[in-house]
Amino acid sequence: MSADGSDGTGRPHGFARGLTNYGDRDFSLYLRRSFAKSMGYSDAMMARPVVGIVNTFSGFNNCHRTVPELVAAVGRGVIAAGGLPVEFPTVSLGEAFLSPTSLMFRNLMSMDTEEMVRAQPMDAVVLVGGCDKTVPAQLMGAASADIPAVQLVTGPMLTHRRQGERLGACTDCRRFWADYRAGRLTDREVAEVEGNLATTAGTCAVMGTASTMACIAEALGMMLPGTAAIPAVHADRLRAAEATGAQALQTAALGLTPSRIVTPASVENALRVLLAIGGSTNAIIHLTAVAGRLGIPVSLHRLNELSDNTPVLVDLKPSGSGYMEDFFAAGGLGALLRELRPLLHLDCVTVTGETLAERLDRDGDGYVDPSVIRPFDRPVEPVGGLVALFGSLAPGGAILKRSAADNSLFEKEARAVVFTSLEDLAARIDAPDLDVAADDILVLQNAGPKSPSGMPEAGYLPIPKRLAAAGVKDMVRISDARMSGTAFGTIVLHVTPDAAAGGPLAAVRTGDRIRLSVADRRLDLLVEESEVQRRLAESPPAPAAPTRGYAKLYADHVLQADGGVDFDFLVGQGGRSG
Repeated sequence: MSADGSDGTGRPHGFARGLTNYGDRDFSLYLRRSFAKSMGYSDAMMARPVVGIVNTFSGFNNCHRTVPELVAAVGRGVIAAGGLPVEFPTVSLGEAFLSPTSLMFRNLMSMDTEEMVRAQPMDAVVLVGGCDKTVPAQLMGAASADIPAVQLVTGPMLTHRRQGERLGACTDCRRFWADYRAGRLTDREVAEVEGNLATTAGTCAVMGTASTMACIAEALGMMLPGTAAIPAVHADRLRAAEATGAQALQTAALGLTPSRIVTPASVENALRVLLAIGGSTNAIIHLTAVAGRLGIPVSLHRLNELSDNTPVLVDLKPSGSGYMEDFFAAGGLGALLRELRPLLHLDCVTVTGETLAERLDRDGDGYVDPSVIRPFDRPVEPVGGLVALFGSLAPGGAILKRSAADNSLFEKEARAVVFTSLEDLAARIDAPDLDVAADDILVLQNAGPKSPSGMPEAGYLPIPKRLAAAGVKDMVRISDARMSGTAFGTIVLHVTPDAAAGGPLAAVRTGDRIRLSVADRRLDLLVEESEVQRRLAESPPAPAAPTRGYAKLYADHVLQADGGVDFDFLVGQGGRSG
């Protein structure tokens, strides 16, 4: 590096980037270098390009237990490739440890990531995440900051055995909890299950939100090819981390920023992958938010068009029977992409600088286990895992994960049984005198983005205890909430506009008739429009809005599900590096 901190082309790099403004550039560089020397850096190391490494380790994030080891491996790769690794912390979101819900804080983490990447001197950044909302938050922040970035995920857990049965978080946890609620498991038995569901570091062992977002990051081109599915405790995960550190420098040298990688075509590729893996409903919200930062719309109508000719090819829970370790051993995302090749935009570029076509050509005919990653002509399901519904109950759309649902319930007209809030649901769902039958439709209101609860994963309404004890396993359930990507059932989510924003969902009353038609992509409230408007006009006043802090920022600016639940002032603001 020259005396002025340039790389020989006149452009500042490394510690000379983004100097603190004291009104004297030379003094700023002199002061920064002097403080850097207090950390033991030599002149030779300070002359190198800098790769920032986002460290999201937290004692409140079990999915990120291996992050310190991954950060160290990334650093090795950076140094070996001639760079200087500098790690820094950001917000970390542990799905099961946040109240009221992790989604509420995803945008905060994205802002933290964006601002720290932009404000601190780095030529490229490696984003180390894994738990459900951390990967989308990092991709959102990277898209907005728009400096060269490479995603690295922590990887999924391995499964464990209980009484000869393989278990993995968290689809199995829901199955056993349903049995416990129905009286088919004792307290001792459910405690034994609890101790055997999650026994290694990593994200959920099924195709839940975390693994879905890992696959989407790779499909977008923001991750090293072949690294989405490596188990958290596999040695290949550390080798992938080291390679990611080296790749970050190459990505920077190529000038590949997120705005050059995340394009309308690569977003459509990611949607194809989402549909083919039977991925999480949450991914629609997250991909919409990531793409939205670059001004790229994600249309639910286009989702339906893609879903009609994109089969489910991956046989994993909750849509199938396998686990992420099986997907990895079966060939991983590369094998899936080769099956989807005729449907993909092959000219999309990845962080390596190669196109998707070049990547697939390089992969050749790698090993594929067809029992896990099915051939295109022998799919798990002939159509995509997700479908969007529209109608008088969901003018802005709603989402159903049909690959994890009971198709005997897809064409249905039935009576609504309404719960007006999460508190109402908790108080009445197991009441012995609840007026409910197996053929009814359960409806939850006021659990969407504008509600005080911040759109939690509450859409997986439990089967009323009386019905569960009688053997009922599934019912149609409708809400403006989300559900875990690990969940299953005939569950309609993300009803837009949500009830708290005055959407038609707020007008539903117990006894109303609702019609669901997956074939027609319809969700309708069979109540006259004039009556709907009368009910909405007479709705009780909304709870008092927050008056301070992040809660107020969220309440004032959060968008609906079809806007990715992002903040209105962050949409379309990315892709402005340089």
